[in-house]
Amino acid sequence: MKKLLLLFFGLLFMVNFQSKAQDAPVDPLKRSGWFISPRIGYDILPMYDNNTPYIDYKGGIEAGISTDYYWNWFGIGADFDFIKNKPQNTFNGEAITYFHGNAPTFTLTENSISRMFFGIGPSFKYSKDKFMSELNLRMGYGTVDGGRVEYSETSSGTPILLNFHAGYNNYSGLAAKAQLRFTYFVKEYFGLQFGAYYINHFKVTEDTDATLGMSAGYWKTQEVHGGEFTVLEEFQERVKPCDCNVSSVGVFAGVVFQIPIKPKVIVEEKKEEDCNICDTYALAVTARDKFTGQVLPDTDVAVKDMEGNVVQTGTTNKFGVVVFNDVKPDNYTIEGILYDVPLEQNVTRKDEFKPKETLQKDLLYSDPNFILKGKTVVCNTDEPLPGVSVHLVNKAQAGEKVTTTDENGEFMFHIKQQADYDIYGKKDNYLSQIETLSTKDFDRNATLFVKLEICMDKADCGTAIKLENIHYDLDKYFIREDAKPELDRLVRFMKDNPGVKVEISSHTDSRGSAEYNRVLSDNRAKAAVDYLVSQGIDRSRLVGIGYGESKLLNHCSDGVKCSEEEHQLNRRTEMKVICPEDK
Repeated sequence: MKKLLLLFFGLLFMVNFQSKAQDAPVDPLKRSGWFISPRIGYDILPMYDNNTPYIDYKGGIEAGISTDYYWNWFGIGADFDFIKNKPQNTFNGEAITYFHGNAPTFTLTENSISRMFFGIGPSFKYSKDKFMSELNLRMGYGTVDGGRVEYSETSSGTPILLNFHAGYNNYSGLAAKAQLRFTYFVKEYFGLQFGAYYINHFKVTEDTDATLGMSAGYWKTQEVHGGEFTVLEEFQERVKPCDCNVSSVGVFAGVVFQIPIKPKVIVEEKKEEDCNICDTYALAVTARDKFTGQVLPDTDVAVKDMEGNVVQTGTTNKFGVVVFNDVKPDNYTIEGILYDVPLEQNVTRKDEFKPKETLQKDLLYSDPNFILKGKTVVCNTDEPLPGVSVHLVNKAQAGEKVTTTDENGEFMFHIKQQADYDIYGKKDNYLSQIETLSTKDFDRNATLFVKLEICMDKADCGTAIKLENIHYDLDKYFIREDAKPELDRLVRFMKDNPGVKVEISSHTDSRGSAEYNRVLSDNRAKAAVDYLVSQGIDRSRLVGIGYGESKLLNHCSDGVKCSEEEHQLNRRTEMKVICPEDK
């Protein structure tokens, strides 16, 4: 029964949503913000799974309030509900004709049951003009209290208990709720609402009567031959309380108060005109990403009339908003473009404009790609590098994209989802990092902009640049796999600067003999040269020199006690451009 009810609610919501989805989209901010919804209703179908065969439960009053905050179609809300039910004894004592020689008389107690629910969870809505439909899902805390039923035969002076349930003693525990709501706004921010709900209290523990020593019990009855009367046969006790679900379905009606989102906009003062009293109209356009809801600064916006003529243009500010003042009320098309990608169009109707008010409209950016916003800087500084040719290489596809950094060293690319890229810069006399980027690490529903910084070393002739992460195994000089990416950076530099010659130098710390260190470093430098040659660099452009321990960077010479970190500073591989006079 419960599953069928939930399926019914879900289908009802989907039919309502699909029917409205055929219409033109509504301004997303029109029905966003805070919503407060007090209500009153009737709990029509209480379901108490406590295995008591001669007790039924009646519906009763329901009262509650909901508070929701919507950003667009999605929101978060909290609900409070109070429900009153009453148990009903169904044991037919009147059919029993004899007790101790007397006509039977009976005593009945039926205490009402109070239930409360408080929960929070997601809310989903679709709104168009004056109508709004919602699906609310809540998880939280509930209480169940009352419901004692006692039915006894009392003609003999000593009561005979016929039917009994101890009810619930202020039980509290986990509860959940699903709710459908439909609202009609009679005023801009005030509406009338109706809906239906399903609430479930999980594993509600029955009370145990201390005097009787049980939670529930009843007499079994048996028909006499002929079917006219019943007689008592035996009393069935249930001592152990039942941990059973308590749930119900109900309907309600109420009112809705909306506190809408109104972006702060700065409207320029209207200049003095010939008229003393004039109606003024304004249009504020907010550019947003469709998937993340993020506002989009620097979006170019144009307002066009129905013939396609441009009426006004502007660019969104840091809040993603551009305001057009002194707009004549009319039917317009609003268009936007961000980094050469058009946004979804929106429209205005003439009757939407109100005197001395600002009409709010959204433009949605729906491109599924990410936007890579990068910057090139000089390594170990904040100095930007303008005029850098930045290359974006998709590892899985042939070809590459190229752009040039602006005066602030900034650049931009559109990059696909689930793709891997190499990005590097090219500028005369600069050695660029090669950055790797995988968009598999990002979720387009959470991220639009991907940030990246590329650092470039100034490769002046005669100035040594340390090559990071060039490591060798102990007493070995072959090139390890983890050293190749850094050497590939040098390969890219030499291919981009075909006229330069480079010295590759290897250095050791002072431990070991000077001759051993010189030979080892010389072999390591030549191994680096051999790798560069294998990657297409002419050997005549390369010089490999091993300096051993002759060019220490600190005081850690022979016999001086130093830490491992201090020795590590001296173990390095460097490159420097050979000056023309040294060639």
